[in-house]
Amino acid sequence: MPRLPVGTENGQPVELYFEDHGTGRPVVLIHGWPLSGRSWEAQVGPLVEAGHRVVTYDRRGFGASSQPWSGYDYDTFAADLDALLTSLDLTDVALVGFSMGGGEVVRYLSRHGTARVSRAVLAAAVPPYLYKSADNPDGGLDDATIEGFQQGVRSDRPAFLDGFTRDFFTPGGSGLLRGAAVSEQQRQYALRIAEGASPKGTLDCITAFGRTDFRADVAAVTVPTLVIHGDSDAIVPFEVSGKRAHEAIAGSELVVVEGGPHGVNASHPEEFNRALISFLAR
Repeated sequence: MPRLPVGTENGQPVELYFEDHGTGRPVVLIHGWPLSGRSWEAQVGPLVEAGHRVVTYDRRGFGASSQPWSGYDYDTFAADLDALLTSLDLTDVALVGFSMGGGEVVRYLSRHGTARVSRAVLAAAVPPYLYKSADNPDGGLDDATIEGFQQGVRSDRPAFLDGFTRDFFTPGGSGLLRGAAVSEQQRQYALRIAEGASPKGTLDCITAFGRTDFRADVAAVTVPTLVIHGDSDAIVPFEVSGKRAHEAIAGSELVVVEGGPHGVNASHPEEFNRALISFLAR
């Protein structure tokens, strides 16, 4: 199992688990919260078959990576990503960030530059700014919602994650009494992945994705960018994030998946992969 050391805690290494498959122009897939690189299963094979080298990795605290007590902020996440790209000496990279992972993409580009990166993809991603505040009235998460997430994780994390994964895969959210757009087995698989994550990392990342202002990072994006988002995303609504990111990034391409929930890469893989591979081929 390939692992990359990115720091230490109490004298022990903090390591990222990653997988590296295929050859060709590299694509690095950055997962959402609270999942792991396994959430990209529907994309890895088609991307390799399309002639790409595909790298997935587990964010610190998630999947098979180390579960330190600290370091769950976007400057650290971007530094971890930089360590991965540097260790593998990847250039001409397409960074693909799903949900929370979109924050890594734009923070990496604003802090570490474009020497290694030629393209970016924001998929159901949180930028430019989820937190609803006086200077961001169009945000999607207010204090009460963020605190509700935090209390759910603190008090009964498995029960919270069970409900979250239902909203994750259901167009418009499970509160509308609609069925999920994936099989129950697929949802249970995501739930098992989420349950295995660090409880502390799961909790701290709510603040990271919920309160980090990426507006300056988004404004600094200069590489060709694809924004892909489901129009029925109940977790990160299109109007709050995808639409605004597209408008803020000059020349970006927008693909809106009709009926797509938050987990659009799993619920609509053919449409998602077609848009992604077409963009990467340019």
